Parts: sequence; structure tokens; C-alpha cells
Amino acid sequence: MDKIINSLKPNRIIWPIILGLGVSFILLYHSFNEETFSFIKFTWHTFFYILVAFAMMTVRDIAYMYRIIILSDNKLSWRQAFNIIMLWEFSSAISPSVVGGTAPAIFFLYKEGISAGKSTAIVLTAILLDEIFFLLAVPLVYIIYGNNIFPPESVKIDEILFAFYGGYIAIFVYTLFLIYALFINPHLFKSFISWIFLFPILIRWRSRARKSANQLIRTSKTIGKKPASYWIKSFIATIFSWVARYWVINFMLMAFFYERFNLYEHFLLFGRQLSMWIILLISPTPGGSGIAEYIFSDFLGDFIANESWSAPLALFWRLISYYPYLIIGVIILPIWLKRIFKKDKNYRRIN
Repeated sequence: MDKIINSLKPNRIIWPIILGLGVSFILLYHSFNEETFSFIKFTWHTFFYILVAFAMMTVRDIAYMYRIIILSDNKLSWRQAFNIIMLWEFSSAISPSVVGGTAPAIFFLYKEGISAGKSTAIVLTAILLDEIFFLLAVPLVYIIYGNNIFPPESVKIDEILFAFYGGYIAIFVYTLFLIYALFINPHLFKSFISWIFLFPILIRWRSRARKSANQLIRTSKTIGKKPASYWIKSFIATIFSWVARYWVINFMLMAFFYERFNLYEHFLLFGRQLSMWIILLISPTPGGSGIAEYIFSDFLGDFIANESWSAPLALFWRLISYYPYLIIGVIILPIWLKRIFKKDKNYRRIN
């Protein structure tokens, strides 16, 4: 527990901020000219679509909150769901994308009154739904748009394709593991946990981890018996959350290039972002910082008329979709920890 709390220290936000802003300023420096900020025009279209872009992030978070309430069998309130999702996003934002915020998310759920086994099952099920969305959505947009979902004429196209297919295969394998562990043989997960916690640095928590694995085995049996409505609601919420996340860029670009986009290009932009996020999901940097800003122009440059506009637009995108979670997390985390540990002290005093 102490290790998880230490990993969430607010001062850890400095590294993703340095990485993200550092890369943004380097890109701005190399592409800067008299036209770099010329796309900014203060019209009602600009303000309206920037507000809609922020609204898409709100839709995304509400969909995530609704999903976690459904996955908890309505054991969580909306306030608890809000705290969990915001803290989950915060932990993901300060952790390498390839690692994510899985362990902290289980901790947040557990501290909100969900058993350790069920918390693990909820988080793994949420991740499974996300991965299934990617596995289904990527081939669908590829069937429609073909190689157009990749950056055209990129000098790094070989590296991009390698990272894309490598990421997709990794997601596919991980999804198979989750399906097998949750629905077919949860005892495999227990064996895996037992093996992991044999490492000297982790062995002190082995008995607790095995207990959580046993709880997961019991929980997995109930997951397999859930009605179709449970899965339909959860997956619809998953679709809404990811589509809303992607449409942030769509509406941000509409704010500055209102007449540029038709329906075909909107969905092509959606497909391009899918391939971009496959790569970001395996990023070794916290929240994809630096890498997201760097590959923005590679993947979306042909939607932007002037190459020098790419760097400031990438920065605007991250200001809408990434940095707010760092700020919200720094505000909410101390308040949440104070409430949780006060509740724990009261519980121990009573018992």
C-alpha cells in the first residue's frame, strides 16, 4: 500500500510535464516562423468547438464512471466513481503508458469498499473491454480506409508500421490472456501471481497477493454468469468513452479549420487516431508524454494545411486531454487519502 501511495506523489507530475512541454517547445523552435500561430482566429466557431472539445472529455469521463458503476454491480456511488476515475487517470498520466494505472486503480476500488478480488476483477474487466474495442475498431476502419489510417509519405513509415503491428499483436495476446484468466481458468492467474511474488522484492506481499487471487477466482465465477445487459451496457459505455476521447481532436481542428472537414475526413481522422493510439498504448513515457506531441504531426499532418501549425496544435490537444488530469489528480488525491485513512482509523478504533 505504501508503495502505491508513494508512486502517486503529486511531485511526480513534474516529469511528464517536462517531457511533454519540452518536446512541444523543441518542435515549436524547429518549425517556428511568422505563420506558426496565424491559424488562431477568435471567432464564435473557435470558442464553440473548443468548448465542444472539452465537452468530449467530460462525456468520456462520465462514460467511464457509468461503466465502473455497472461493473461494481451498482455498489459504487457517482461520487465514488468520480474519485476513482479521476485518480485512475491521474495515476495513468504519471505512469508509463505500457504500465498504466492498473495497480493503483485496484487500490482505489478496494479503499472505496470493494473487496480485493472484486476490485481486481473490475479493473481487469474494464481493461478487457478497452482492448476488445481496439481489436474490433482497428480492422473496421482499415476495411473502410485501408492504408489511409497510416501517415501518408512519412519518412518513418517503416518504424510506424512496426510499432503499430507490434502494439496490435501485444494487445491481442494480452486480451487472450485476460479472457482465459477471467472466464476459462482463473487458477492460471493465481499461479501467475504466486510466481511473480516469489521474487525477493515482492515476497513479503505473497500471502496477500494469493488471497486476492483466491478472491478473484470466486469473483470470476460470478462474472461469467452476468446477464447480457451487464456486458451490453459496459461495452456501450466503453465505445462512448473512446469515441469521445478521439473526437477531441476532431472538434479542436474544427475550431480553427471549420470549412476543412467533411464527414468522410472526420471518420478518416478517427481512424488515424486509432492507429496513433495503438502506438501510444505501448509508450514507455508517463502518459505518452513527449511521444504524443512528437508523433502528432506525423499522423495528422495532412489534415493541417501549414506544417508549422502542427506543434502548437499538438500542445493545445494535450492541454485539453492530458494536463487537466494532472491538475485534478493533485487536487483530489490529498483530499481522498485524508478521507480514506480517517475512515480506516475509525474502523480500527471501533474494532
